[in-house]
Amino acid sequence: MKPTLNMESRNSARRRCRIDSKIRYLNQRAEGRVLDVSRTGISLELFGSLHASTGSMVVIENKDIGLIEGTVRWCRAGRLGVQIKQSSNTLAQMSAYFRFFHKDVRPVLSR
Repeated sequence: MKPTLNMESRNSARRRCRIDSKIRYLNQRAEGRVLDVSRTGISLELFGSLHASTGSMVVIENKDIGLIEGTVRWCRAGRLGVQIKQSSNTLAQMSAYFRFFHKDVRPVLSR
């Protein structure tokens, strides 16, 4: 099926995770949690307020991945989607994360 709108879509598969993180935007800081990650993007749940609009540059810091810079792609209902800035350093960090640290998170409740 061919997309009818000229929209960018994610080409990398998402992997669910739960990683506590700190998010910085200009002079603002917020605590949050990475909900899913791919080689090109991160989805975050924010615990505080962060007034970053689409297109803003943010910095995400956590113990598993390290320090990641990216661009806000969407923001709604206390969640943030960030496209990771592609560089050789970021590629190495993401590869190391998936190789050594990543563990898929499954729902606790089952039907």
